[in-house]
Amino acid sequence: MTAASTVPTVTHHTLDRSAPVFVAGRNGLVGSAVWRHLTAEGFTALLGPGSAELDLRDRRAVFDWFAENQPQAVILAAARVGGIKANATRPTEFISDNLRIQVNVLDAALKHRVQRLLFLGSSCIYPRDAAQPIRESALLTGPLEETNDAYAIAKIAGILQVQAVRRQYGLPWISAMPTNLYGPGDNFHAENSHVLPSLIRRFDQAHVEKAAKVVNWGTGTPRREFLHVDDLARACLVLLERYDSDSPINVGTGEDLTIRELAEMVASVVGYEGALEWDPTQPDGTPRKVLDISRISALGWTPEIGLYDGIASTYAWYMSRGFAGLRTMSC
Repeated sequence: MTAASTVPTVTHHTLDRSAPVFVAGRNGLVGSAVWRHLTAEGFTALLGPGSAELDLRDRRAVFDWFAENQPQAVILAAARVGGIKANATRPTEFISDNLRIQVNVLDAALKHRVQRLLFLGSSCIYPRDAAQPIRESALLTGPLEETNDAYAIAKIAGILQVQAVRRQYGLPWISAMPTNLYGPGDNFHAENSHVLPSLIRRFDQAHVEKAAKVVNWGTGTPRREFLHVDDLARACLVLLERYDSDSPINVGTGEDLTIRELAEMVASVVGYEGALEWDPTQPDGTPRKVLDISRISALGWTPEIGLYDGIASTYAWYMSRGFAGLRTMSC
């Protein structure tokens, strides 16, 4: 694994706005944001079959789809994702589904010699006790967080496959490691969502029901970094057109806050005025996770959406979809 703490050299791979570009995972949180951004940037031949049309776990179907559609660039945003409970209780699905998705798409892209491919990993690939802020060079230097190690291993395998293709075939494929993401299109499921959408759902429900208190998982002391998915979408295009290295590159804000502070912010946005309590019998996960974003900053990208404003717009999207106050929901 190549150490990565130096400033990257800016390269130029201007994408043809009229060429077919495959956004794998087009209907998910990340894929839908990438689709919106590329559309706004003038891309006219975007390809984004849904899972009912193309199951990326089906190797033959993926190869047939590539042969028929011949994408010239690929953004691999498709993945099985979930919060701490989902990762901890269903690690088999997280490693199996993600490995199959990645291997099928990457192998098909290689067969058709796709020139530009961006593989999106996750900041959970880094060691649990990595020095903060986390540099790209920390990868594979220590044990992973046990509550999401299966998902992390799958993503690490994707990074290594991208590096292997670069080394063996010379294709300028790249990998990016986003921090915790949120925004419109997120999953607000009661059991399977990540922390921020889970808090939005919980506080909204408590607000509607006029609950006296909200009990949250863990101690509230872990520190996390959050990036609006629209900022990530901008970063994806920047990386495809300006970055060319075998090292993965971090995408985040470089700023973090405690989960307790995050919960208080969400409560303020929602308008909940009851008590906030914590259940220390539930897992906290990694104590702290904030990324060093100096390398992508050197490429000219910076996040634009502040956390409070981003939560407010995400909550407005949540309300606009009629989710407010629902006791059960399938996303």
